[in-house]
Amino acid sequence: MRLALYQPDIPQNTGTLIRAGACLEVAVDIIEPCGFLLDDRRMRRSMMDYGAAAEIARHINWSAFLASRTGRVVLVETPEGPEDVPYTAFAFRPDDTLLFGRESAGTPPEVAAQCHARIFIPMRPGVRSLNLAVAAAMVLGEALRQTGGFPGRG
Repeated sequence: MRLALYQPDIPQNTGTLIRAGACLEVAVDIIEPCGFLLDDRRMRRSMMDYGAAAEIARHINWSAFLASRTGRVVLVETPEGPEDVPYTAFAFRPDDTLLFGRESAGTPPEVAAQCHARIFIPMRPGVRSLNLAVAAAMVLGEALRQTGGFPGRG
């Protein structure tokens, strides 16, 4: 299982997800360009001292990321069509990469079209979105539960 962040905008979310990846033994892919410098103090503050324990892969662009992947790329985004599935009804695999788009703009259509599946978090009508780190933690938790991927006694 992997987390992938497509051109992230907010350093605190990226740092939080790197920290989560370190704690849960889940690699984090960062698909550049980012909306901040990767040594941003806000990212380091939210990551704390977990950066050394995290497996982080940086990719210069979407094509480089795709070339490095095996398994499915599962896009987590706001639903747009009938093929989109609630994350709780999706059957995850241990080699899935969960892709999350930019906080400000999501993922462009050409990126979404190259993903193997598209899932979403059901929410109350009239609200826009959850914080990226919260959404990623929810979906990652379910994916690890389904695949028996929690480390240690999980």
